[in-house]
Amino acid sequence: MFEDIVGNQKVKEILTKSIQSKRVSHSYMFIGIEGIGKKLFAKELAKAILCLNEGEYCDSCKSCIEFSSDNNPDFVYIEPEETKIKIDQIRNMQLKVAEKPIISNNKVYIIDDADTMTQEAQNCLLKTLEEPPEYVTIILIGSSENNFLTTIKSRCTKIYFEKISNEDIKQYLKREFQTNDIDEELLEIADGSIKRAIEVKENRETYRMLEKIIEVLDSSDIIDVLNTASELYKSKEKIFTILENINIIAMKKARINAKYANCIKVVEDTKKRLKANSNYDMCIDNLLFNMWGEVN
Repeated sequence: MFEDIVGNQKVKEILTKSIQSKRVSHSYMFIGIEGIGKKLFAKELAKAILCLNEGEYCDSCKSCIEFSSDNNPDFVYIEPEETKIKIDQIRNMQLKVAEKPIISNNKVYIIDDADTMTQEAQNCLLKTLEEPPEYVTIILIGSSENNFLTTIKSRCTKIYFEKISNEDIKQYLKREFQTNDIDEELLEIADGSIKRAIEVKENRETYRMLEKIIEVLDSSDIIDVLNTASELYKSKEKIFTILENINIIAMKKARINAKYANCIKVVEDTKKRLKANSNYDMCIDNLLFNMWGEVN
């Protein structure tokens, strides 16, 4: 199990032991930064839980084969609708939870980006976590433990994921992309996330543009900043990745000048506005004006 997933050896050992000893929890919470394999681990664990050869993980039974082809009826994957996990999604899940397994002896539900659940959705989910059917396992995946209600956290087995080492990221990029041009700057930006390393590798020009925006904040008037950042207004589809990269650059600058640390707060506020479906162009306007105001 998990041999094809990079890093987090301790997590591999914990989850493998739980499968082999048949002591799987009814609810897990996988916590760690984006891009370190939480979803891969969750799916691999789900496959093992559903395996008809309990405690072994055969990868060849009917359940495993159908899981690998995304056709296992005892597995459900839930992800945000318009940036959030909503109460209707949880209610629909609860209706299915009551139905017994079809192929396996168990059922598994993965809720990805579960830390985006509305409070109403979390309170709804709590009913299932308090009294889950014996055949059900629910895996919540999130980056921020603080976004979960205390009552939700108290009913889950928490698994914490560590950042991927620079050496493991290097080896992964070499193996998957046949590339050796892996400099220290890329690794610093990646900050332990393979997903981020891939994004930076494939979008170096965007990252250079973001560096220019940060550079002009304290040396130009706001019109120059807006002109330099014109590309941001066209980048709606990847704005959250861009905002993460702005934070990384701001953190680097903050080591030399503490006022850049306030830009990170501005970025986080922008994320919240965007997730609340605020007007996109106005969010970018506020982002640039407020970062410029913090630095000047």
